[in-house]
Amino acid sequence: MSFPRCALLWARLPPGRQPGPRAAVCSALRAHTGPFPGTLGRVPAVACASSSASGGSKAPNTSLFVPLTVKPQGRSADGDVGAELTRPLDKNEVKKILDKFYKRKEIQKLSADYGLDARLFHQAFISFRNYIMQSHSLDVDIHIILNDICFSAAHVDDLFPFFLRHAKQIFPVLECKDDLRKISDLRIPPNWYPEARALQRKIIFHSGPTNSGKTYHAIQKYLSAKSGVYCGPLKLLAHEIFEKSNAAGVPCDLVTGEERVTVEPDGKQAAHVACTVEMCSVTTPYEVAVIDEIQMIKDPARGWAWTRALLGLCAEEIHLCGESAAIDLVTELMYTTGEDVEVRTYKRLTPIFVLDHALESLDNLRPGDCIVCFSKNDIYSVSRQIEIRGLESAVIYGSLPPGTKLAQARKFNDPDDACKILVATDAVGMGLNLSIRRIIFYSLMKPSINEKGEKEIEPITTSQALQIAGRAGRFSSKFKEGEVTTMNREDLSLLKEILNRPVEPIKAAGLHPTAEQIEMFAYHLPDTTLSNLIDIFVDFSQVDGQYFVCNMDDFKFSAELIQHIPLSLRVRYVFCTAPINKKQPFVCSSLLQFARQYSRNEPLTFSWLQRYIKWPLLPPKNIKDLMDLEAVHDVLDLYLWLSYRFIDMFPDASLVRDLQKQLDGIIQDGVHNITKLIKISEAHKLLNLQNSSAESQSRLSGTVKSQTRRNHGNKALGSKAAGPLGPGAGEKSLASRLVQQGLLTADMLKQLEKEWMTQQTEHGKGRTESGTSSKGTRRKKKEPDSD
Repeated sequence: MSFPRCALLWARLPPGRQPGPRAAVCSALRAHTGPFPGTLGRVPAVACASSSASGGSKAPNTSLFVPLTVKPQGRSADGDVGAELTRPLDKNEVKKILDKFYKRKEIQKLSADYGLDARLFHQAFISFRNYIMQSHSLDVDIHIILNDICFSAAHVDDLFPFFLRHAKQIFPVLECKDDLRKISDLRIPPNWYPEARALQRKIIFHSGPTNSGKTYHAIQKYLSAKSGVYCGPLKLLAHEIFEKSNAAGVPCDLVTGEERVTVEPDGKQAAHVACTVEMCSVTTPYEVAVIDEIQMIKDPARGWAWTRALLGLCAEEIHLCGESAAIDLVTELMYTTGEDVEVRTYKRLTPIFVLDHALESLDNLRPGDCIVCFSKNDIYSVSRQIEIRGLESAVIYGSLPPGTKLAQARKFNDPDDACKILVATDAVGMGLNLSIRRIIFYSLMKPSINEKGEKEIEPITTSQALQIAGRAGRFSSKFKEGEVTTMNREDLSLLKEILNRPVEPIKAAGLHPTAEQIEMFAYHLPDTTLSNLIDIFVDFSQVDGQYFVCNMDDFKFSAELIQHIPLSLRVRYVFCTAPINKKQPFVCSSLLQFARQYSRNEPLTFSWLQRYIKWPLLPPKNIKDLMDLEAVHDVLDLYLWLSYRFIDMFPDASLVRDLQKQLDGIIQDGVHNITKLIKISEAHKLLNLQNSSAESQSRLSGTVKSQTRRNHGNKALGSKAAGPLGPGAGEKSLASRLVQQGLLTADMLKQLEKEWMTQQTEHGKGRTESGTSSKGTRRKKKEPDSD
């Protein structure tokens, strides 16, 4: 037997059975073969705990740790060396040893010291047991220790080092927790922007309500500067400043996620640029920077972009425009950078009044009214009812293309146009100049997404109510004072209460992991999916009290969508940051298709895209067609967004932009005729509903007849078998008239029919049961009929 084999066996013997010079032999063995895991089995728990301490950090959420698969070893070309040195293992004995190991409290405590809580310990043990039981040949060291335990030459606890080694294989995060915490340490974000910290910036906060002139004063500074950048929350606002600046003789470029426009003929960058806040450069020096709607620094999904702009812009002067609720937070953040904040307060330029009466009926509408809804269905319903009254309305909601929104705004603002009513979502809250006399809240309940990514329906906040209500009676419009009310009388008191509440101060600013941080995470966890990497990053991250990590559900949704497509991590990260509406199936499938084409190294040409979207597209015939066209417009936006990140693979941006303009025109025509589309859609629904109603009536009639026969010809039951949409032509025409007049929708009609059928079925069952209870009872029920 070789020297290493002799020394190894010698080192494994319990202290009471070892020959004298064990230490010398072990030292010789380590010099020959290196350290072996078996000698770690008796490490004191205190030492383990101290070696794995995490510096007082919070315990990680281990439910996020997804175990990797470690395949059992097959037959080795060299044979089973462990069996040759000792003997083949008895799998039954080994299973008993492993079960005993699992049940030992000392092992569970030791595992916890190394970061294996009960959940991870159980998963690791199952994997470890399967690995040992299913392997044809084990590593020599573990084979020998198992053999020694079988012969009582070693203790079952001596398996722990091998178990721990296996646990770190399936949970690699255990091996690098401290490194991951350093990478995900998001404390002191001002230090991420050394160029900005090298400047002593002047911060001016323009605070005031809507229509107070705060943004106007900031833009005047921007236009008078030698160089400047405007950072806005919407493409519409960036376009507006781009046009105003160039109209004022100040050359200005435009930069959004989907568009780059340079005004200089040679393509050289202008000294001024208007951009969406996510696209601002934090390395380009400017004289003046304007960050609009700074209160959106608290936004659960996009707040990180305002934080980045505030801390990172390299400008001598930074002008912030927004609500007073953000003043305290901005002051605290700038204190950490050593910069003072000058606050300039503005008052509203025109008065606004909350009326003491609700609208109650659309018959009370006046020119200049804007009805604000928080769902598309409400917009469709209200628009249809307005059209029935012989009025024309403009429609604006979030998923419309920017060009269509502007066209509808121009139509509403045009004094020569017959359109005097606007129906809109809260998209009118910012980005559009509208001549509104009165804001009417159709409802005060709005769906929202909380910080955990959960959908909630609750009353609008004071900030939202003020933002929307402030659109009435703007200084630049023909109405010199504004009015606000509700559609329903019972909502009016709640609206007044909401508007009178003080706006809660903003307490934290959003942060977002960078691509570089995720790449470093992936280096330590190479086999972990991007979605799981994000979960672990957010869980490990540490932030100061003035910050929070933004919700990344949309990012994770895209990551899971394209997970099976072979892409490099950096490319995958870029695809996942593409802004898509995950409620649109066609947009989601398009992201998947674009990623698949990219992975095949097949450029997405203009001709390919035309075939994919089935161009040319027909004008919409109903609301569904209109929504489909909006989805196609979003797909073209996605192409343009990716074309600025992967120019070679998305080469035809200019052609796609021209195509998008044509599509915008088709959508504009559809929205212009939206009431006709709604009318057609409702007619189709009603037709389908009546067909299904006739079938239901036929089935119900058969049921009633059979019950009648069982009840010995009860005529009363049969006489009640006609429903609200029964065979009578007059009843059908009544329903049709109600739908056409906007007093009843197809959905309401369907619900009424369902309730009526349920009641009739229950009534029929009740009469059947009472009719079959006893002969005497039946006679008593027949007597009044015979009389």
